[in-house]
Amino acid sequence: MNAIESTASAPHHSASRLASLFYAATSVTFFAASSAPTPLYRIYQQAFAFSPVVITVIFAVYAFALLISLLIAGSISDHLGRRPVIFASLLLNMVAMALFLMADGPNWLIAARIVQGFATGAAASSIGAALVDLDPIKGSVTNSIAPLSGMAVGALGTSILVQYAPAPMFLVYAVFLALLVAHAVLIWRIPETTIRRPGLLASLKPEVAVPPQVRRTLLVLTPINISVWALAGFYLSLVPSLVSATTGSAAPLVGGSVVAALTISGASSVFLMRRASAARALTFGISTMVPGILAVIAGVHIAQVSLLAIGTLIAGAGFGTTFLGTVRSIMPLAKPDERAGLLSAFYIQSYLAFSLPAILAGFLSRALGFAETADIYAAAILLLVGGGIFALRIGRGKMAVSA
Repeated sequence: MNAIESTASAPHHSASRLASLFYAATSVTFFAASSAPTPLYRIYQQAFAFSPVVITVIFAVYAFALLISLLIAGSISDHLGRRPVIFASLLLNMVAMALFLMADGPNWLIAARIVQGFATGAAASSIGAALVDLDPIKGSVTNSIAPLSGMAVGALGTSILVQYAPAPMFLVYAVFLALLVAHAVLIWRIPETTIRRPGLLASLKPEVAVPPQVRRTLLVLTPINISVWALAGFYLSLVPSLVSATTGSAAPLVGGSVVAALTISGASSVFLMRRASAARALTFGISTMVPGILAVIAGVHIAQVSLLAIGTLIAGAGFGTTFLGTVRSIMPLAKPDERAGLLSAFYIQSYLAFSLPAILAGFLSRALGFAETADIYAAAILLLVGGGIFALRIGRGKMAVSA
């Protein structure tokens, strides 16, 4: 009987593993597509003659659209099933790729990023849920690593195409369009991971609430969380232009590699610290992010790409583990029926920090220059981290931090 059960379970285990790999690859594709425009911003700026402010607006509308999508459609796959929602997200992202391909000015780019944000938000929540359906433990780790890995692949891959391939503004999106079509075909060969439930219309109403027992912890961690996401937003919007302006390197691969270094380091640190307690992850993250940022600023001022890259790798490790520690500090404090509302509130805080400071940086870079903007931005982040450290010390003993 045991042998029969073992033989019967083998195909199921194989199908589950294949499905996990497919969903992880789909997540990587979505987030790679989301970071693909970053190395192209300078080319767009030259082709369409717009300012750094417009670059940050093009970046920020994606973050706003993604946030709205997460809030409205975050649980829609619980009611319609994972595959239909992911398939619809793939189709929507294909529309975004088509808009990029037809772009002849900033308005087209803004429209493409809005559509892409909605598609990525719906896909991220559905794919994340599917991965947890298949394996709650491994799925949670994959959900943390795949988006960061995808952003690294998108920034680095696009930079390579821009530097070495013809017609980069066409080729990049043609490649992603082909990948999205392939995923849309293959998804129907993957088994559904959940059953449909009633309550679709009710699920479209955003639920935003911070439970009383979580408020102190979230408040204490807010300066640190804002600093983490502000750092990521700066990298994904202005860093390629910053690298070019301060080092004199016009090679797209250089700026793209620096952006990729942040997300690769962040993904690696999440994986390596995946079993660490919240307190340990926060301690490591904060103590790593600060010297990393200082090294980045030093690299900017002495026009040394290698120091800038090393600082980015260090700051990226802090970015990943600090985010991990923040999530592990707040989520276990909420009851099961409170987690959706808490996660929505956390998303709002994180994505506002991801986008609004980047827009401000766009205005500053136009008025002061990229190096001076980087100084101000870094000083603001370090002040936030310092305030967060002070708040953590004051709140120690009063704040419940999950181990």
